[in-house]
Amino acid sequence: MTRLRAATRVVLLCCLSACAAQPPRPAVEPSMFTSLRTTIHRDDGDDLLTAGLGLAGLAGAKPPAFADPAHPTPAELRRRAIWSNWRGIADLSADGGYGTLYGSTTRVPGREFSAYARIPGAHQPHRVLVQVPDSFDARKRCLLVAPSSGSRGIYGAIAVAGAWGLPKGCAIAYTDKGTGTDYFDLDNQSGARADGTVGALGSADDLAFVPDAGVGASGVAVKHAHSQDNPEADWGRHVRQAAEFALQALDEALPQSAPFTFANTRVIAVGISNGGAAVLRAAELDSPDGWLDAVVAGEPMIASQGGRALYDYATEAALLMPCALLDIADLPKSPLSAQAAAAGAQRCASLAAAGLLQGGDAKAQAASAHAVLRRNGWTDAALHAGALSVDFDIWRAVAVTYASAYGRYGVGEHPCGYGFAAQERDLSARAATDAERAAWWADSSGIPPGAGVGIIDPRSAAPDPSLAGLQCLRALWDGSGNDADRVRRGIAETRASLPRAGLPVIVIHGLDDGLVPPVFSSAPYVAAAQAAGRDVRYWQVRNAQHFDAFLALPDYGARYLPLLAYVYAALDRVAAAGGSGGTLPADTVIQTVPRGDKPMTMDNLALPR
Repeated sequence: MTRLRAATRVVLLCCLSACAAQPPRPAVEPSMFTSLRTTIHRDDGDDLLTAGLGLAGLAGAKPPAFADPAHPTPAELRRRAIWSNWRGIADLSADGGYGTLYGSTTRVPGREFSAYARIPGAHQPHRVLVQVPDSFDARKRCLLVAPSSGSRGIYGAIAVAGAWGLPKGCAIAYTDKGTGTDYFDLDNQSGARADGTVGALGSADDLAFVPDAGVGASGVAVKHAHSQDNPEADWGRHVRQAAEFALQALDEALPQSAPFTFANTRVIAVGISNGGAAVLRAAELDSPDGWLDAVVAGEPMIASQGGRALYDYATEAALLMPCALLDIADLPKSPLSAQAAAAGAQRCASLAAAGLLQGGDAKAQAASAHAVLRRNGWTDAALHAGALSVDFDIWRAVAVTYASAYGRYGVGEHPCGYGFAAQERDLSARAATDAERAAWWADSSGIPPGAGVGIIDPRSAAPDPSLAGLQCLRALWDGSGNDADRVRRGIAETRASLPRAGLPVIVIHGLDDGLVPPVFSSAPYVAAAQAAGRDVRYWQVRNAQHFDAFLALPDYGARYLPLLAYVYAALDRVAAAGGSGGTLPADTVIQTVPRGDKPMTMDNLALPR
């Protein structure tokens, strides 16, 4: 294993002949990047894109095993993290068409360069990682920069950017954008090292996240919730830093072709969901080096003029949607749908008793809740797909974590009393086991519940256990008091502005998105950008919702198309256009055809030509 040198190595590289032809890149402060690592992935059982698993291994239901579950090796953790993140983002089911109709899992040998990066003034670092394939073409100098979606760890965008760019010889720069899976065990006083293994607080290891927690704190600290940085406010800067680190990594990987600069390297930013929001925030950043050449944003969780903030519609949905769905016929089914419907009937009764809904029975109350959501902009297409977020309690998970992040609350400070911990069967908190703790970095999505860490709700009480906590969360948006003001200030820091003039941007969004409805997010963003004369194109995809991975559920796969196929198609068009935004496709509504119970075909996808 070699080590990436500090940023000052750029000066030494300028002794090479390449520097005579290219101006040196402005120096980046060496302290910006720490805990530098380089690893090689060329063996028969390893590679950059699938960690040697291939499509069959990624699609397998069992995760790659740890020889010692309590002490997995860095290589085992990396393989498992890549497996987990592929399955969390892409539809790899047999009839879904991945790897045959769109996408690639071809073997790509190469090297990885990783580090911690820090935004000036931030309490905590974010991870950056650069994959340089052996097939990288220094004459074309293609770099994709990709923030993770959701709260995922550093490999969270591998199925988005890596799957498209690595087989084409592009380097990929990733960032976890200040969220990620670097959980800290407050009971055990340990966290994640740079290589993903568990390290004790106070050891020589540089841990990725150490919360500011008082003596006696217990449970699990989650970086997105407890960093006290409101990372979303800096997502554009995280993307920029990942690109800067990539140039340094390329200098190290290919010294004979150095220096790599924004002037001689084509940089495309791509992301989905809140990773899509992050690349749109990066598009705002103007600088003399013209660092960014194009942007592709899928289903972006973006808040802009005329839109609604995620926290607003997520807390609204968490309260009302379980009841409202009882008024909607032909909902897609998941294994948890029956349980969610029973809880929905209780929610109707609870809200009616609180005077928030009309009607004397569940049917009338559900109609009342449905009417409220429709008045507030929800389409029935979004409500149908939103059933998935109700079934899997996603709305509450989002609201709990984001409230803490927006308010910059530390451990034990959540204004609604929430915390995170391993749980007993009765959902009470307990200490994590060694094996659970060891797997968090690889297995978790960065936002509980999941990977053995659950939400601890001190307000939980029968007959509607989550109601009181959700009402508290909602009041942080539409209520009064110091905590509500604090959360709303944090939300205001995340509001987007226009992309840089002349920067080509393609926004892709499924019209059935039930987690980030386009009417609240991409549609007002695109309208404002186009009205200001920005070079933004908009692809609206019929019969596409938010979660490709859930298309493995038969009822969802029968109804909906994978959005990743259109993200890849947009990247194809951006790459073909070169630096000419004028050759990019016009706005379009893509008329897809659901596949029903048959395997996917190109006719179903109806990809733009």
